[in-house]
Amino acid sequence: MTPADADPYGLDRWADGLLEVLDNGDLGIRDPEHPERPAVSLPSIVRDLDQRGVSAPVLIRVGALLRSRIAAINEAFAAAIDETEYEGAYRSVFPIKVNQQADVVDRIVEHGAPWNLGLEVGSKPELLIALSRELSDGALIICNGVKDEEYVRLAIATQRIGVSCVIVLESVGELDVVLRVAERLGERPLLGVRIKLTERSSGPWASSSGDRSAFGVGASDLMTIVERLREVDMLDCLQLQHSHIGSQIPNVNEIRAAASEASRFFVALRRLGAPLSYLDLGGGLGVDYTGEHRSVDHSTNYTLSEYCVNVLETVKYVLDDGDEAHPTLITESGRAIVASSSILVFDVLEATYYDRAEWIEHQPGDHELLANLIHIHDYIDVDRLQECVSDAEYYRSELRANFRRGLLSLDQLARAEEGFLTVIRRLKKLARQADAVDEGVEELLGQHVDIYHGNLSVFQSLPDSWAIDQIHPIVPIQRLDEMPTRHAIVSDTTCDSDGRIDRFVTKDGVSDWLPVHDLVPGERYHLGVFLVGAYQETLGDLHNLFGDTNVVTVELLDNGEFELLAETEGDTNAQVLSYVEYDPKACLDAFKKRVDAAVASGRVSAAQRRELISTYRYSMSSYTYFEH
Repeated sequence: MTPADADPYGLDRWADGLLEVLDNGDLGIRDPEHPERPAVSLPSIVRDLDQRGVSAPVLIRVGALLRSRIAAINEAFAAAIDETEYEGAYRSVFPIKVNQQADVVDRIVEHGAPWNLGLEVGSKPELLIALSRELSDGALIICNGVKDEEYVRLAIATQRIGVSCVIVLESVGELDVVLRVAERLGERPLLGVRIKLTERSSGPWASSSGDRSAFGVGASDLMTIVERLREVDMLDCLQLQHSHIGSQIPNVNEIRAAASEASRFFVALRRLGAPLSYLDLGGGLGVDYTGEHRSVDHSTNYTLSEYCVNVLETVKYVLDDGDEAHPTLITESGRAIVASSSILVFDVLEATYYDRAEWIEHQPGDHELLANLIHIHDYIDVDRLQECVSDAEYYRSELRANFRRGLLSLDQLARAEEGFLTVIRRLKKLARQADAVDEGVEELLGQHVDIYHGNLSVFQSLPDSWAIDQIHPIVPIQRLDEMPTRHAIVSDTTCDSDGRIDRFVTKDGVSDWLPVHDLVPGERYHLGVFLVGAYQETLGDLHNLFGDTNVVTVELLDNGEFELLAETEGDTNAQVLSYVEYDPKACLDAFKKRVDAAVASGRVSAAQRRELISTYRYSMSSYTYFEH
């Protein structure tokens, strides 16, 4: 590829230096902890896994990428504390809901121990996870969500074994539950309160911010909680203020505004006698999925360093203005911690090409409209793109209408479709060579991009792509030393028209198509989906009963090799059947009865019976995805 086209996927914009194109065209993963090491070829990892029996689609977790993000966030806050002369400390907390997988949570706890990284939980199952992990002595467990007596009892009782479980009050009614359980246990709980801010953030999750958010209390209920705690002589238990700024906030000024309002509440609560020592600003630190570096959905207009400095500077200003000591600041940056550490790799099974190379010559007996369509070749020119696209669309539409009316034969319709595709191929090529293309022409040609059929389920592995139009960077992991010659969207293996990806990150920003290479017969072609570590694993559903993919955790080594640290096999057909209340053994028994009936009637021999049942039994134990 030429230097101008060397990065059609915008790697230098969103990959943060973690990916590079190797000399052989493979996509390589760099170790941020050891930048002097050569990058590890992602295709070589996939080939090695395939030889071990771990086939695509496969989710690859990279240990170094997870460790480096935990370190980067904590070190950035440490540097910002020095720069702003903030007098409090910082604590990082990982919200388990962002990725509840055991291997992920365990590694986050392990890698976060030097910084006393804690966990945030929003349900009883998540609390059970957090209480069973070996957190460092200074780590906190932040208990959010709706809490019944069982939840509260467990959180309070574990204080006896030295666990710092902060029960964050979400409502006045929840305080009643806490006081009742605390009295019964004879314990003074460690409490927090979640306050709804009036400041609203932008982005896809704007509804989770502001005073219309589902959780937390406003000023009136906050005063009620304070007075109730004062009445029972437990105001000193209120140690933490939680104020969720929002999720994936694109604009740093919105973060500043929310942090300022949260800090004003903090000062006010201190003046009411609450000895608060922790200010938890929740989530909000965004991931720049598109690399646009601006305040739009799926991007951010700030760096990690800028985020940390702006937050601390804002909190410090308000606390100094109120003549209050600086608290320990907490953020729950789950997405920013885990998103970059996971890569989904899948293979392309086949392609539907919406062009045709072979020239269609005019033949005697061709319909007049077909002759006109073929004649477009005679005047195709870069200055007449709009005209040619419009003519091709018109003639094809009229020919199809004639077929529906019985006025055109099938062979003439087939030639019309082939003729249209040859015209489109030439128009696409001219459009790529043109200095500028009219937006209308681009839109029309965009309706004829190819479809690459991927061996994955969008609903299972990339649910946010379908549900909220989340954009994840997608890049071919091989042949990157060749110029991509095609534009395509990606369709998955489910029988659903929504099972497709049609928004992509390129060097020019967000595009409706992905630059791809022609498929070579007999060669596997893999696509990698990046920044998928947050939410995608646990939000997936069983559309068409496609289950979890194979999952591996790898460690990058100093010689360009890798080490396989952990493997979780993807769901088998039997497993996904059991998820939807089928008994695999009962299914097999029922199938045997059908086969035995066929044997009894003479339609199937005894040998064929054995083969049929063996095939059915094998299918029960096999992967839900396409197997080569």
